Amino acid sequence: MRASLGSMTGRVKAFLGSMTGRVFFTLALGILLSAALTQWLADAERLRVIEDVRDAHALERAEQLIMATEVVPASARLAYLAVANRPGIRLEEIRREMPHAAAPSEFAAGLAQRLGPSYKLESLATRPSACDNKRIQSTMFGSTKAQWRGACESVDVRLRDGEMLRLSVLPPRGSPIAGKTDYRTIIALFLVSIGFLAYLVARMTTRPLKQLAQAAKDLGNDINHPPLELSGASEIRQASAAFNAMQARIRQYIFQRTQMLAAITHDLQTPLTRLRLRLEKVADPELQERLIGDLSAMQAMVREGLDLARSMDTSETMQPLDFDSLLDSVCSDASDAGQHVALNGRAAMAVLGRPMGLRRALVNLIDNAVKYGQEAVVTVERLAGAARIRIRDAGPGIAPAEQARVFEPFYRIEGSRSRESGGTGLGLTIARNIAEQHGGTIALANHPDGGLEVTLVLPEYYAGK
Repeated sequence: MRASLGSMTGRVKAFLGSMTGRVFFTLALGILLSAALTQWLADAERLRVIEDVRDAHALERAEQLIMATEVVPASARLAYLAVANRPGIRLEEIRREMPHAAAPSEFAAGLAQRLGPSYKLESLATRPSACDNKRIQSTMFGSTKAQWRGACESVDVRLRDGEMLRLSVLPPRGSPIAGKTDYRTIIALFLVSIGFLAYLVARMTTRPLKQLAQAAKDLGNDINHPPLELSGASEIRQASAAFNAMQARIRQYIFQRTQMLAAITHDLQTPLTRLRLRLEKVADPELQERLIGDLSAMQAMVREGLDLARSMDTSETMQPLDFDSLLDSVCSDASDAGQHVALNGRAAMAVLGRPMGLRRALVNLIDNAVKYGQEAVVTVERLAGAARIRIRDAGPGIAPAEQARVFEPFYRIEGSRSRESGGTGLGLTIARNIAEQHGGTIALANHPDGGLEVTLVLPEYYAGK
Protein backbone atom coordinates (compact mmCIF):
# COMPACT_ATOMS: atom_id res chain seq x y z
CA MET A 1 0.00 0.00 0.00
CA ARG A 2 2.79 2.39 0.91
CA ALA A 3 4.70 1.51 -2.24
CA SER A 4 1.60 2.12 -4.35
CA LEU A 5 0.96 5.44 -2.60
CA GLY A 6 4.59 6.47 -3.00
CA SER A 7 4.53 5.54 -6.68
CA MET A 8 1.36 7.55 -7.22
CA THR A 9 2.86 10.53 -5.37
CA GLY A 10 5.95 10.31 -7.54
CA ARG A 11 3.87 10.27 -10.72
CA VAL A 12 1.87 13.29 -9.53
CA LYS A 13 5.07 15.21 -8.74
CA ALA A 14 6.53 14.28 -12.11
CA PHE A 15 3.35 15.46 -13.84
CA LEU A 16 3.33 18.73 -11.90
CA GLY A 17 6.96 19.33 -12.80
CA SER A 18 6.47 18.59 -16.49
CA MET A 19 5.55 21.12 -19.15
CA THR A 20 2.29 19.23 -19.77
CA GLY A 21 1.30 19.55 -16.11
CA ARG A 22 2.15 23.23 -15.94
CA VAL A 23 0.26 24.06 -19.13
CA PHE A 24 -2.68 21.92 -17.93
CA PHE A 25 -3.00 23.64 -14.57
CA THR A 26 -2.45 27.09 -16.05
CA LEU A 27 -5.21 26.53 -18.59
CA ALA A 28 -7.56 24.86 -16.10
CA LEU A 29 -7.06 27.56 -13.47
CA GLY A 30 -7.41 30.36 -16.03
CA ILE A 31 -10.60 28.88 -17.48
CA LEU A 32 -12.08 28.29 -14.00
CA LEU A 33 -11.33 31.84 -12.84
CA SER A 34 -12.69 33.31 -16.07
CA ALA A 35 -15.81 31.15 -15.89
CA ALA A 36 -16.36 31.97 -12.21
CA LEU A 37 -15.97 35.71 -12.83
CA THR A 38 -18.25 35.57 -15.89
CA GLN A 39 -20.89 33.60 -13.98
CA TRP A 40 -20.73 36.00 -11.05
CA LEU A 41 -21.22 38.97 -13.36
CA ALA A 42 -24.03 37.15 -15.19
CA ASP A 43 -25.82 36.34 -11.93
CA ALA A 44 -25.48 39.94 -10.76
CA GLU A 45 -26.81 41.22 -14.10
CA ARG A 46 -29.70 38.72 -14.04
CA LEU A 47 -30.73 39.82 -10.54
CA ARG A 48 -30.52 43.47 -11.59
CA VAL A 49 -32.75 42.83 -14.62
CA ILE A 50 -35.24 40.96 -12.43
CA GLU A 51 -35.35 43.89 -10.01
CA ASP A 52 -35.81 46.42 -12.82
CA VAL A 53 -38.60 44.38 -14.41
CA ARG A 54 -40.26 43.95 -11.01
CA ASP A 55 -40.06 47.70 -10.32
CA ALA A 56 -41.61 48.50 -13.72
CA HIS A 57 -44.37 45.95 -13.09
CA ALA A 58 -44.95 47.34 -9.58
CA LEU A 59 -45.18 50.87 -10.99
CA GLU A 60 -47.76 49.80 -13.57
CA ARG A 61 -49.72 47.72 -11.05
CA ALA A 62 -49.79 50.60 -8.52
CA GLU A 63 -51.09 52.99 -11.18
CA GLN A 64 -53.87 50.58 -12.16
CA LEU A 65 -54.80 49.89 -8.54
CA ILE A 66 -54.99 53.59 -7.60
CA MET A 67 -57.07 54.57 -10.64
CA ALA A 68 -59.43 51.59 -10.24
CA THR A 69 -59.91 52.36 -6.54
CA GLU A 70 -60.91 55.92 -7.32
CA VAL A 71 -63.68 54.72 -9.64
CA VAL A 72 -65.21 52.61 -6.84
CA PRO A 73 -67.59 54.56 -4.55
CA ALA A 74 -65.99 55.68 -1.27
CA SER A 75 -68.31 53.45 0.75
CA ALA A 76 -67.16 50.33 -1.09
CA ARG A 77 -63.45 51.11 -1.48
CA LEU A 78 -62.21 49.22 1.51
CA ALA A 79 -64.17 46.14 0.48
CA TYR A 80 -62.78 46.45 -3.05
CA LEU A 81 -59.21 46.85 -1.79
CA ALA A 82 -59.54 43.76 0.38
CA VAL A 83 -60.19 41.80 -2.81
CA ALA A 84 -57.92 43.74 -5.21
CA ASN A 85 -54.79 43.86 -3.09
CA ARG A 86 -52.13 41.28 -3.89
CA PRO A 87 -48.80 40.36 -2.24
CA GLY A 88 -46.22 42.94 -3.18
CA ILE A 89 -48.65 45.83 -3.88
CA ARG A 90 -51.15 46.91 -1.25
CA LEU A 91 -53.36 50.00 -1.04
CA GLU A 92 -54.90 50.48 2.40
CA GLU A 93 -56.43 53.08 4.64
CA ILE A 94 -54.06 55.07 6.85
CA ARG A 95 -54.38 53.78 10.37
CA ARG A 96 -51.40 55.64 11.85
CA GLU A 97 -49.73 58.84 10.82
CA MET A 98 -46.01 58.53 10.05
CA PRO A 99 -43.38 61.12 9.17
CA HIS A 100 -42.78 61.83 5.51
CA ALA A 101 -39.43 61.92 3.75
CA ALA A 102 -37.96 65.25 2.70
CA ALA A 103 -38.09 64.29 -0.98
CA PRO A 104 -40.07 61.69 -2.90
CA SER A 105 -38.33 58.45 -3.76
CA GLU A 106 -37.55 57.40 -7.33
CA PHE A 107 -40.54 55.08 -7.32
CA ALA A 108 -42.88 57.74 -5.92
CA ALA A 109 -41.65 60.30 -8.45
CA GLY A 110 -42.23 57.85 -11.32
CA LEU A 111 -45.72 57.00 -10.08
CA ALA A 112 -46.63 60.69 -9.66
CA GLN A 113 -45.53 61.34 -13.22
CA ARG A 114 -47.80 58.54 -14.45
CA LEU A 115 -50.84 59.67 -12.39
CA GLY A 116 -50.57 63.36 -13.16
CA PRO A 117 -50.83 66.52 -11.01
CA SER A 118 -54.32 65.65 -9.72
CA TYR A 119 -52.80 63.16 -7.31
CA LYS A 120 -50.44 63.99 -4.46
CA LEU A 121 -47.85 61.42 -3.37
CA GLU A 122 -45.48 61.62 -0.38
CA SER A 123 -42.88 59.01 0.53
CA LEU A 124 -42.66 57.87 4.13
CA ALA A 125 -39.38 58.29 5.98
CA THR A 126 -39.37 54.68 7.16
CA ARG A 127 -39.64 51.56 5.03
CA PRO A 128 -41.87 48.57 5.80
CA SER A 129 -40.32 45.90 7.98
CA ALA A 130 -40.75 43.36 5.18
CA CYS A 131 -38.06 45.19 3.19
CA ASP A 132 -35.40 43.87 5.58
CA ASN A 133 -36.40 40.21 5.21
CA LYS A 134 -33.96 38.11 3.19
CA ARG A 135 -35.21 35.92 0.38
CA ILE A 136 -33.68 32.84 -1.29
CA GLN A 137 -31.91 33.47 -4.59
CA SER A 138 -30.54 30.70 -6.83
CA THR A 139 -27.19 31.18 -8.53
CA MET A 140 -24.61 28.92 -10.20
CA PHE A 141 -22.69 28.92 -6.92
CA GLY A 142 -25.71 27.70 -4.97
CA SER A 143 -28.77 29.10 -3.20
CA THR A 144 -28.16 32.14 -1.00
CA LYS A 145 -30.29 34.48 1.07
CA ALA A 146 -30.11 38.12 0.06
CA GLN A 147 -32.05 41.29 0.77
CA TRP A 148 -34.36 42.61 -1.98
CA ARG A 149 -32.70 45.62 -3.61
CA GLY A 150 -35.64 46.75 -5.75
CA ALA A 151 -38.42 49.16 -4.86
CA CYS A 152 -39.68 48.60 -1.30
CA GLU A 153 -41.37 51.51 0.48
CA SER A 154 -44.61 53.12 1.62
CA VAL A 155 -46.22 56.12 -0.10
CA ASP A 156 -49.16 58.17 1.06
CA VAL A 157 -51.52 58.88 -1.86
CA ARG A 158 -54.20 61.59 -1.90
CA LEU A 159 -56.89 60.80 -4.45
CA ARG A 160 -58.64 63.45 -6.52
CA ASP A 161 -61.64 63.39 -4.15
CA GLY A 162 -59.32 64.18 -1.20
CA GLU A 163 -59.28 60.71 0.42
CA MET A 164 -55.85 59.60 1.73
CA LEU A 165 -54.66 56.01 1.25
CA ARG A 166 -51.33 54.33 1.90
CA LEU A 167 -49.60 52.42 -0.87
CA SER A 168 -47.08 49.75 0.22
CA VAL A 169 -44.65 48.28 -2.30
CA LEU A 170 -43.18 45.09 -0.82
CA PRO A 171 -40.66 42.49 -2.07
CA PRO A 172 -42.18 39.80 -4.31
CA ARG A 173 -42.84 36.36 -2.97
CA GLY A 174 -40.02 33.88 -3.32
CA SER A 175 -40.10 31.41 -6.15
CA PRO A 176 -41.43 27.99 -5.14
CA ILE A 177 -38.53 26.32 -7.01
CA ALA A 178 -35.85 28.59 -5.53
CA GLY A 179 -33.13 26.50 -3.92
CA LYS A 180 -34.40 23.26 -5.46
CA THR A 181 -32.16 23.38 -8.50
CA ASP A 182 -29.17 21.05 -7.97
CA TYR A 183 -26.16 22.72 -9.52
CA ARG A 184 -23.71 20.05 -8.34
CA THR A 185 -24.20 17.92 -11.44
CA ILE A 186 -23.87 20.96 -13.68
CA ILE A 187 -20.68 22.09 -11.92
CA ALA A 188 -19.24 18.56 -12.01
CA LEU A 189 -19.85 18.29 -15.77
CA PHE A 190 -18.41 21.77 -16.20
CA LEU A 191 -15.23 20.87 -14.29
CA VAL A 192 -14.82 17.58 -16.18
CA SER A 193 -15.20 19.32 -19.53
CA ILE A 194 -12.71 22.01 -18.51
CA GLY A 195 -10.23 19.40 -17.29
CA PHE A 196 -10.54 17.39 -20.50
CA LEU A 197 -10.15 20.48 -22.67
CA ALA A 198 -7.16 21.75 -20.67
CA TYR A 199 -5.43 18.36 -20.79
CA LEU A 200 -6.10 18.04 -24.52
CA VAL A 201 -4.62 21.48 -25.21
CA ALA A 202 -1.67 20.79 -22.90
CA ARG A 203 -0.88 17.51 -24.67
CA MET A 204 -1.26 19.11 -28.08
CA THR A 205 1.04 21.96 -27.04
CA THR A 206 3.78 19.93 -25.39
CA ARG A 207 3.83 16.93 -27.76
CA PRO A 208 6.12 18.68 -30.29
CA LEU A 209 8.50 19.60 -27.46
CA LYS A 210 8.62 15.96 -26.34
CA GLN A 211 9.26 14.88 -29.91
CA LEU A 212 12.15 17.35 -30.20
CA ALA A 213 13.55 16.20 -26.83
CA GLN A 214 13.35 12.55 -27.91
CA ALA A 215 14.94 13.42 -31.25
CA ALA A 216 17.80 15.15 -29.43
CA LYS A 217 18.25 12.06 -27.24
CA ASP A 218 18.20 9.76 -30.27
CA LEU A 219 20.70 12.04 -32.01
CA GLY A 220 23.07 11.68 -29.06
CA ASN A 221 22.81 7.90 -29.27
CA ASP A 222 22.87 7.58 -33.05
CA ILE A 223 23.94 10.39 -35.35
CA ASN A 224 22.41 8.47 -38.27
CA HIS A 225 18.96 8.37 -36.71
CA PRO A 226 16.20 9.16 -39.27
CA PRO A 227 15.25 12.85 -39.43
CA LEU A 228 12.07 14.23 -37.90
CA GLU A 229 8.89 14.15 -39.91
CA LEU A 230 7.76 17.64 -40.94
CA SER A 231 4.18 17.79 -39.70
CA GLY A 232 1.97 19.88 -37.44
CA ALA A 233 1.74 23.66 -37.17
CA SER A 234 3.99 25.89 -39.23
CA GLU A 235 6.16 26.78 -36.22
CA ILE A 236 6.62 23.08 -35.40
CA ARG A 237 7.52 22.26 -39.00
CA GLN A 238 10.02 25.11 -39.01
CA ALA A 239 11.63 23.89 -35.77
CA SER A 240 11.74 20.29 -37.07
CA ALA A 241 13.34 21.43 -40.32
CA ALA A 242 15.97 23.41 -38.38
CA PHE A 243 16.67 20.35 -36.19
CA ASN A 244 17.05 18.11 -39.25
CA ALA A 245 19.43 20.60 -40.84
CA MET A 246 21.47 20.74 -37.63
CA GLN A 247 21.62 16.94 -37.52
CA ALA A 248 22.83 16.83 -41.13
CA ARG A 249 25.55 19.39 -40.44
CA ILE A 250 26.73 17.53 -37.32
CA ARG A 251 26.75 14.25 -39.21
CA GLN A 252 28.79 15.81 -42.01
CA TYR A 253 31.20 17.38 -39.53
CA ILE A 254 31.76 14.12 -37.65
CA PHE A 255 32.17 12.22 -40.90
CA GLN A 256 34.78 14.66 -42.20
CA ARG A 257 36.68 14.67 -38.89
CA THR A 258 36.61 10.88 -38.67
CA GLN A 259 37.74 10.48 -42.26
CA MET A 260 40.55 12.98 -41.79
CA LEU A 261 41.79 11.32 -38.61
CA ALA A 262 41.55 7.86 -40.14
CA ALA A 263 43.36 8.99 -43.29
CA ILE A 264 46.18 10.62 -41.34
CA THR A 265 46.73 7.70 -39.00
CA HIS A 266 46.47 5.19 -41.84
CA ASP A 267 48.91 7.03 -44.08
CA LEU A 268 51.42 7.34 -41.24
CA GLN A 269 51.74 3.59 -40.90
CA THR A 270 53.65 3.16 -44.19
CA PRO A 271 56.50 5.63 -43.46
CA LEU A 272 56.71 4.35 -39.90
CA THR A 273 57.13 0.81 -41.15
CA ARG A 274 59.92 1.95 -43.52
CA LEU A 275 61.63 3.79 -40.67
CA ARG A 276 61.54 0.64 -38.54
CA LEU A 277 63.16 -1.40 -41.30
CA ARG A 278 65.90 1.21 -41.77
CA LEU A 279 66.54 1.39 -38.02
CA GLU A 280 67.53 -2.25 -38.12
CA LYS A 281 70.65 -1.13 -39.98
CA VAL A 282 71.82 1.29 -37.26
CA ALA A 283 75.20 0.11 -35.99
CA ASP A 284 75.02 1.53 -32.46
CA PRO A 285 72.89 -0.93 -30.39
CA GLU A 286 72.04 1.60 -27.68
CA LEU A 287 70.94 4.25 -30.20
CA GLN A 288 69.05 1.63 -32.15
CA GLU A 289 67.14 0.54 -29.04
CA ARG A 290 66.15 4.12 -28.21
CA LEU A 291 65.03 4.90 -31.72
CA ILE A 292 63.02 1.69 -32.00
CA GLY A 293 61.35 2.47 -28.64
CA ASP A 294 60.30 5.92 -29.83
CA LEU A 295 59.08 4.46 -33.09
CA SER A 296 57.07 1.79 -31.27
CA ALA A 297 55.41 4.52 -29.20
CA MET A 298 54.53 6.42 -32.38
CA GLN A 299 53.07 3.27 -33.95
CA ALA A 300 50.97 2.68 -30.80
CA MET A 301 49.64 6.22 -31.02
CA VAL A 302 48.74 5.69 -34.67
CA ARG A 303 46.91 2.46 -33.87
CA GLU A 304 44.93 4.10 -31.09
CA GLY A 305 44.26 7.05 -33.36
CA LEU A 306 42.62 4.61 -35.74
CA ASP A 307 40.66 3.15 -32.83
CA LEU A 308 39.54 6.66 -31.85
CA ALA A 309 38.34 7.29 -35.41
CA ARG A 310 36.47 3.98 -35.38
CA SER A 311 34.88 4.83 -32.01
CA MET A 312 33.29 7.89 -33.62
CA ASP A 313 32.01 5.84 -36.55
CA THR A 314 28.36 4.83 -36.10
CA SER A 315 27.96 2.87 -39.32
CA GLU A 316 27.97 -0.48 -37.49
CA THR A 317 24.43 -1.85 -37.10
CA MET A 318 22.79 -1.76 -33.68
CA GLN A 319 21.48 -5.15 -32.58
CA PRO A 320 20.32 -6.90 -29.37
CA LEU A 321 23.24 -8.51 -27.54
CA ASP A 322 23.48 -10.96 -24.67
CA PHE A 323 25.58 -8.78 -22.42
CA ASP A 324 26.75 -11.59 -20.12
CA SER A 325 28.08 -13.56 -23.11
CA LEU A 326 29.88 -10.53 -24.50
CA LEU A 327 31.48 -9.66 -21.16
CA ASP A 328 32.46 -13.28 -20.50
CA SER A 329 34.11 -13.47 -23.94
CA VAL A 330 36.11 -10.27 -23.32
CA CYS A 331 37.28 -11.43 -19.89
CA SER A 332 38.20 -14.88 -21.20
CA ASP A 333 40.28 -13.39 -23.99
CA ALA A 334 42.07 -11.16 -21.48
CA SER A 335 42.81 -14.14 -19.20
CA ASP A 336 44.09 -16.18 -22.16
CA ALA A 337 46.44 -13.28 -22.93
CA GLY A 338 47.96 -13.60 -19.45
CA GLN A 339 46.10 -10.73 -17.77
CA HIS A 340 44.82 -11.06 -14.21
CA VAL A 341 41.06 -10.66 -14.75
CA ALA A 342 38.24 -11.96 -12.55
CA LEU A 343 34.53 -11.79 -13.45
CA ASN A 344 31.80 -11.77 -10.79
CA GLY A 345 27.98 -11.64 -11.12
CA ARG A 346 25.56 -11.66 -14.01
CA ALA A 347 23.34 -9.01 -15.62
CA ALA A 348 20.88 -11.49 -17.19
CA MET A 349 19.70 -8.98 -19.73
CA ALA A 350 20.12 -7.87 -23.32
CA VAL A 351 21.49 -4.55 -24.46
CA LEU A 352 21.09 -2.84 -27.82
CA GLY A 353 24.50 -2.07 -29.23
CA ARG A 354 27.24 -2.46 -31.79
CA PRO A 355 29.19 -5.66 -30.98
CA MET A 356 32.61 -4.43 -32.08
CA GLY A 357 32.14 -1.05 -30.42
CA LEU A 358 31.11 -2.46 -27.04
CA ARG A 359 33.90 -5.04 -27.17
CA ARG A 360 36.44 -2.29 -27.87
CA ALA A 361 35.16 -0.23 -24.92
CA LEU A 362 35.30 -3.17 -22.48
CA VAL A 363 38.76 -4.21 -23.71
CA ASN A 364 40.08 -0.68 -23.19
CA LEU A 365 38.71 -0.46 -19.65
CA ILE A 366 40.12 -3.88 -18.67
CA ASP A 367 43.48 -3.15 -20.33
CA ASN A 368 43.72 0.13 -18.41
CA ALA A 369 43.00 -1.63 -15.12
CA VAL A 370 45.62 -4.32 -15.76
CA LYS A 371 48.18 -1.90 -17.19
CA TYR A 372 48.03 0.60 -14.32
CA GLY A 373 46.72 -1.56 -11.47
CA GLN A 374 48.14 -5.05 -12.20
CA GLU A 375 44.68 -6.69 -12.11
CA ALA A 376 41.05 -6.17 -13.05
CA VAL A 377 38.15 -7.35 -10.88
CA VAL A 378 35.02 -7.08 -13.02
CA THR A 379 31.66 -7.07 -11.21
CA VAL A 380 28.41 -6.93 -13.17
CA GLU A 381 24.91 -6.50 -11.74
CA ARG A 382 21.43 -5.68 -12.92
CA LEU A 383 19.81 -2.40 -11.95
CA ALA A 384 16.35 -1.04 -12.74
CA GLY A 385 16.45 -1.02 -16.52
CA ALA A 386 20.25 -1.01 -16.82
CA ALA A 387 23.38 -3.11 -16.45
CA ARG A 388 26.18 -1.79 -14.21
CA ILE A 389 29.76 -2.99 -14.70
CA ARG A 390 32.40 -2.08 -12.14
CA ILE A 391 36.06 -2.66 -13.04
CA ARG A 392 38.42 -2.26 -10.09
CA ASP A 393 42.20 -2.38 -10.18
CA ALA A 394 44.88 -2.56 -7.47
CA GLY A 395 46.73 0.60 -8.47
CA PRO A 396 47.25 3.90 -6.65
CA GLY A 397 44.07 5.46 -7.98
CA ILE A 398 43.63 8.91 -9.47
CA ALA A 399 43.36 12.22 -7.64
CA PRO A 400 39.75 13.55 -7.72
CA ALA A 401 40.89 16.68 -9.53
CA GLU A 402 42.34 14.56 -12.35
CA GLN A 403 39.43 12.13 -12.79
CA ALA A 404 37.53 14.32 -15.23
CA ARG A 405 40.60 15.17 -17.31
CA VAL A 406 41.64 11.58 -18.02
CA PHE A 407 38.81 11.35 -20.55
CA GLU A 408 40.45 14.06 -22.65
CA PRO A 409 42.30 12.75 -25.75
CA PHE A 410 46.07 12.21 -25.25
CA TYR A 411 45.92 13.27 -21.60
CA ARG A 412 48.24 11.23 -19.36
CA ILE A 413 48.89 11.45 -15.66
CA GLU A 414 52.48 11.56 -14.50
CA GLY A 415 53.84 8.73 -12.36
CA SER A 416 52.37 5.28 -12.70
CA ARG A 417 50.25 6.33 -15.69
CA SER A 418 53.14 7.59 -17.81
CA ARG A 419 54.39 7.01 -21.34
CA GLU A 420 56.71 4.23 -20.08
CA SER A 421 53.67 2.15 -19.15
CA GLY A 422 52.56 2.15 -22.76
CA GLY A 423 49.58 4.50 -22.55
CA THR A 424 48.71 7.03 -25.21
CA GLY A 425 45.85 8.76 -23.40
CA LEU A 426 43.10 7.57 -25.78
CA GLY A 427 41.74 4.44 -24.12
CA LEU A 428 39.24 6.15 -21.82
CA THR A 429 38.29 8.65 -24.52
CA ILE A 430 37.41 5.83 -26.88
CA ALA A 431 35.48 3.96 -24.17
CA ARG A 432 33.47 7.06 -23.26
CA ASN A 433 32.62 7.79 -26.91
CA ILE A 434 31.30 4.26 -27.37
CA ALA A 435 29.35 4.30 -24.07
CA GLU A 436 27.64 7.59 -24.94
CA GLN A 437 26.71 6.26 -28.38
CA HIS A 438 24.88 3.44 -26.59
CA GLY A 439 23.09 5.76 -24.16
CA GLY A 440 25.42 4.77 -21.31
CA THR A 441 27.74 6.53 -18.89
CA ILE A 442 31.25 6.03 -17.51
CA ALA A 443 32.40 7.31 -14.13
CA LEU A 444 35.64 7.02 -12.13
CA ALA A 445 36.06 6.80 -8.37
CA ASN A 446 38.77 5.79 -5.95
CA HIS A 447 37.68 2.69 -4.04
CA PRO A 448 37.72 3.04 -0.21
CA ASP A 449 39.88 -0.10 0.05
CA GLY A 450 42.33 1.16 -2.56
CA GLY A 451 42.53 1.13 -6.31
CA LEU A 452 40.55 2.85 -9.02
CA GLU A 453 37.03 1.71 -9.85
CA VAL A 454 35.52 2.43 -13.27
CA THR A 455 31.71 2.17 -13.47
CA LEU A 456 30.02 1.60 -16.84
CA VAL A 457 26.21 1.74 -17.02
CA LEU A 458 24.34 0.60 -20.14
CA PRO A 459 20.55 0.70 -20.63
CA GLU A 460 18.58 -2.54 -20.96
CA TYR A 461 17.04 -3.47 -24.30
CA TYR A 462 13.32 -4.10 -24.46
CA ALA A 463 11.99 -6.08 -27.41
CA GLY A 464 8.89 -3.90 -27.70
CA LYS A 465 10.83 -0.64 -27.61
